[in-house]
Amino acid sequence: MQKVIGVRFKPAGKIYLFDPGDYQVEKGDSVIVDTSQGLEYGEVVIGVHEIPQAENPAGTLPAPRKIHRKATRADLARIAENRLREKEAFEICQEKIREHRLPMHLINARYTFDVTKIIFYFTAEVRVDFRNLVRDLAYIFRTRIELRQVGVREEAKLLGGVGCCGRKLCCTTFLGDFTQVSIRMAKEQNLSLNPTKISGICGRLLCCLKFESDYYHECYVKNNPTFEPQQNDRVILDEGEGRIVSINPSRRTATVLLDSKKTVVASWENLMPVDNESFSRIPKDELIQDDFFDFVDGNTSPTLNAEPLPEENLPSPKVNFPPKDNRTSSPKFPNRNENKQIAKKASDENKKPWIKRPRKPRRPHGKFN
Repeated sequence: MQKVIGVRFKPAGKIYLFDPGDYQVEKGDSVIVDTSQGLEYGEVVIGVHEIPQAENPAGTLPAPRKIHRKATRADLARIAENRLREKEAFEICQEKIREHRLPMHLINARYTFDVTKIIFYFTAEVRVDFRNLVRDLAYIFRTRIELRQVGVREEAKLLGGVGCCGRKLCCTTFLGDFTQVSIRMAKEQNLSLNPTKISGICGRLLCCLKFESDYYHECYVKNNPTFEPQQNDRVILDEGEGRIVSINPSRRTATVLLDSKKTVVASWENLMPVDNESFSRIPKDELIQDDFFDFVDGNTSPTLNAEPLPEENLPSPKVNFPPKDNRTSSPKFPNRNENKQIAKKASDENKKPWIKRPRKPRRPHGKFN
């Protein structure tokens, strides 16, 4: 069995496995490890343990790298010196970005432990050509330069902040990796679908919606029947709200036309109705019938039963209104004709008298000498 330890390079970063070798390493120790980026300084968060056979049954996974050595006081002093260099490199890179007028926002700068590489993290809405920027930075620092574009979630993780709950962000404290969060989780937890209430400071859905999603999903499935979408139903997806255009029952997928004029194919499990009434559709043969009217084929037009009804319970006769052209009033607007006359009289009063102007002479046609 292979013995490994778990090393983390950032306070809430991903955990990587390394081989401790002949060193006696315990949880909480600092080590120097060899990575693809060079030598890095990390902290042991998982002590020595063996890889379970279930995780690597065939033994095809690559063997973890061995740690370089345990960190010393000189290494800790070097880490502090690198932090000061990172601040200086950040200011220089910002100045160069302004000189080149690049549409990018610099977030952070990080040195590797052996100072063989500088990594600059930035965000941008469009694709940026930063070849000239890399050339200038390499000339200044005399080392390898890497510019890495990150998303809005990674930006919030690097910068940190306080969430709507009043505590530090989950991604900066304990979340090692981001998990997929969907609008279905908010719907199952009976939360308001207002984007300002279910979104974090990064603009994406709150990561805490995933914490209790399994429990809410079990309760939601028990208390609500399975949603079977139909054509022209209004549904909610991760991409937004839209209308179902077509359905494939064999594959249990539906084609949704979003309000943004974008077409998306999604499975039935990822569809949520706009209102809960779509869950409990009443079949046509189970429609509630009135005492004196029958509903034929689901229509709301009343039809008399075969049995005779008392005179006092007979429905009121249908009112035949005159044609639209000759109609002077309607049940909804009884004073329609009177209102038209008042409006016409007001418009006639506001009209200015016609001013007779002499007619402009026309230009004669033909050729004249």
